[in-house]
Parts: sequence; C-alpha cells; structure tokens
Amino acid sequence: MSDERRAWGWIAHLLDGGTTPWQDWREAGEPQTGQTGQPGQLGQLDQVGRYLPGAQQLELLRRINLVGRPSAELARQVLDASAAGRGRPDLELSGVGRRSSFGPDPVDPGDLPAGELVRVAASILADQLVDSGAPAEVPPGKPAWWRRGYRLVGDPEIADDLRAQLIARGRAPGGRRAVVYVCGSDLGTMLGHAWTQRAFGEGVNAWREWLRALRERRELPPRADLLAACRVWADRVGKDRVQVVLEPGTVASLVGERRPLTVPGTVPGEGGELARRVGSVLGLLVRPEERASLLSSRLRPRVDASLAGLRGGRPLVVPPAHRDWVEREAERLRHGIERAGYAVHGDLDRLLPTWPADIDPAHVGPSPDATLDLAVQVLLTEGQPDRRTA
Repeated sequence: MSDERRAWGWIAHLLDGGTTPWQDWREAGEPQTGQTGQPGQLGQLDQVGRYLPGAQQLELLRRINLVGRPSAELARQVLDASAAGRGRPDLELSGVGRRSSFGPDPVDPGDLPAGELVRVAASILADQLVDSGAPAEVPPGKPAWWRRGYRLVGDPEIADDLRAQLIARGRAPGGRRAVVYVCGSDLGTMLGHAWTQRAFGEGVNAWREWLRALRERRELPPRADLLAACRVWADRVGKDRVQVVLEPGTVASLVGERRPLTVPGTVPGEGGELARRVGSVLGLLVRPEERASLLSSRLRPRVDASLAGLRGGRPLVVPPAHRDWVEREAERLRHGIERAGYAVHGDLDRLLPTWPADIDPAHVGPSPDATLDLAVQVLLTEGQPDRRTA
C-alpha cells in the first residue's frame, strides 16, 4: 500500500467524522474525484480534488471532529482553506511528500503547534464573515423626554454591554441634561477590556506588544483613561453632570431602571486573540469599517456563545515587567478623580490593580491551545444565530 493511498483513506475517514491520528492510520483509499460515502455522511462532498489537502487543514478537521459533527460545507471549507498570516505554508503529510532542499519538510499533522491550526481557522472564519455580510445598523431610537437621561462611557466591556441592555429595553442614551456615567474597574482589567474591544474592532497587536507600546508612549488607551474621559465630558456638559461608576451593579438604579442589569463578565484572552487573528485576514478582504462591523456584530456573538465550553482559557494579566507602570497610572487616575471632585459611585481604590499570585508570569497572555479550542467551537457554531442578547 502506497503512502498516498493511505493518505486518501485518512481523508475519507476524516470526512466521515473520524478522529484517528495520521500516525495511527493504516487503511488505503482512492482520490476523491466524485461523491463518496453514504447519504448523510461527511463524505458526500461534490469534489475534494486529486491533490491532497495540507497537513494543517487535515489536522484541523480532525480536531473539529473530536468536538462535534461539522456540516459537509464546513468540512469542505476546512480542506479548501489556506493558512493565512505569518507562518509556514501549506505542509505535506509525512511519508507522502518528498523532502526537498527548498521549502519545509513534510510533517506529522499531530506534531503541528496550535498556532498553525489557528491560522487556518482564522482564514475560514474570515471567509464566513464576508459571506454573511455586515448587518444592517439599527438606530437606538430617541430617548423619552420623561425618562432620566444618561450616557455610559469608559471601560468598553462594561459601558457598551450595559448600554446595549438598556437600549434593548427601550432606554436609548441621551436626553435632556443627561448625566454622563464614566464606568470603570481596576486599571489592569480595563487594559484587558480595551485590548479586547480593539481586537473586535479596528485591530490590535498581540497583548504583550500592545502593552509595551503603550508604556513606551507613556499613554493609556482612551477607553481606560477615566480621568481623561471625565475631563472631556466635563468640558462638554459641566462637571456636575459627570459621575464615575466603579460598581457596575449600581448603573440600573442610577439611570432610573427598575429591573437590574446583568453585570458583564470578562472575556478570556483567547476570545480577543481569535478575533485579532481573524481580523488580520479580514482586513485584506473588506474595508476597515466593514471589518469592525463584522467582527463586533457577527464574530463576537459566536465567540461569546462558545466560551462556556472553553477549557484552559486565561484572563488577560499584565506581565510583571509592566506592572509598576500600570500601578503608577492607576494611582494617577485615583488621585486626579479625587482631586477634581467628581461624584464617585464605589471606592476609588478599586482603580488600583491587584495581581494574581497563582499565575505563571510566562502565561499571562492568551493560550495558543485554548485559542485553538475556542476556534474549533466557533467554527461549529456555523449557521447559528449571531445576535448578542441583552
């Protein structure tokens, strides 16, 4: 039995939902030149082609099969995908491809690092987002004149989520003499939230690189600089209508909402990392404003829906090398807000970061393995509703 026939047998096995690793596969098959398999099986693809897919694509399909049952369309997308971004090109299977003095050697798919498979998954997700199209924008409506006016700004993961819940209840922001609530938490957490928001928007560098650049420029991202936000809004509406909120659970009562709002949780770093990788591919396919819309309105709901099944996810933690800078900036925010006399809901000491003692400093960013697991979960949400719920 030739290794090429063995490879075609493995492909047929994967198309039928199999999970056997390449190194353990021994059965032969034939090139997929037409429909194969029984009705309802993944083998019922119109055309796989006479050329073997790359090792990254095949291993990704095997990983998907380990978690769920992909549709025939998704299986086809995986085998047809390319590995986007920086990294190795499509690789041949060990035992099938020939070693060459030029280019990479054939590989055992099981030995590929998680990042190589995430590259393929990011390419597939980007294509799916483009095919889905940007959602139509729904205006939030006009604030009722008899309701208490409000605006929520500051930490994007807190302010944007709470605002969306209020809009869903018919409470549009704005209104006469609206009070501006500048929402926040400890600065370390707000930096993670700002990075995540950029990952699902205009794009962002990797977590460590982004923090290093901020420190070198001696600046905070606008959505995490609560003092700057207070000053901007005080110039617009007056200091008496600007208040700092460090306890998100109080927002409902502050804006005159009887029912409590759900305090948003923190997205693991892998959520932002996957969005960042997808966004880098998407930026080559659509305009910047459409990319941001697709990531926030199409990809984000799928990521949120997949987080419950994620294992090994890591919260974004500031590396030790940058903690002294973050602590100084947090103290600057606390002192500046207190000195300016803004109304504060919560303890200003909440702005000061606390660092977890049980996290290895080498593991303060997104985990490649968990990012791959999340990518697989998100791929399996293909075709499910992508609307975020309040």
